[in-house]
Amino acid sequence: MDVLTSNFSTFAKGFLGTVELTVYSSVLALVLGFVMASFRVAPVGSFRVFGTVWVTVLRNTPLTLLFFAVLLGLPRFGLVLPFKVFAILALGCYTSAFICEALRSGINTVPRGQGEAARSLGMTFGQTLSMVVLPQAFRSVIPPVGSTIIALAKNSAIAGAFSVTELLGTYKTLSELGYNIIWTFFWIAVGYLIITLTISAIFNVLEKRWGVPR
Repeated sequence: MDVLTSNFSTFAKGFLGTVELTVYSSVLALVLGFVMASFRVAPVGSFRVFGTVWVTVLRNTPLTLLFFAVLLGLPRFGLVLPFKVFAILALGCYTSAFICEALRSGINTVPRGQGEAARSLGMTFGQTLSMVVLPQAFRSVIPPVGSTIIALAKNSAIAGAFSVTELLGTYKTLSELGYNIIWTFFWIAVGYLIITLTISAIFNVLEKRWGVPR
């Protein structure tokens, strides 16, 4: 218990760092996921190809390698930003590929006749997708999207290896100060458990309110 009470500010700083990474990366992942899912089912071939390449490349690239590519590669092209922003970009882009596939599976559950009816009423493809198809698709994939966001929260630990303040990185500071590593990791695990259980609770509420009965 001493390791927590004596270093509460250090744990709190790391905890808040992980929360920030999770929230901002989740927003980016959801936005990109919606866009790429739209591309995957678009009538324009070039959009479908772009969406397919995006998902295929990111799903088959190790996240650590993507961190290296973003944090070390982008500055070579003159894009210099705080490491936390680069970490958010890496996490958000990586997770968007999984969000996209979850949404695409949800789109496939929406009866084709609904889209055809919307088009017959004069709605454009974009209007049909945003107003008719995607709202229903999201309702059917709330649980898998929630699981993906939980995975994002745990993946944020990789950011600590790139000088980004987050929860797992606190063990380096505390181990150097001579604290028991087992208790340090125990409280780090408790912190991650609080974050993941909170995400799970949020998506359980969303599922009860808007989810499709199974």
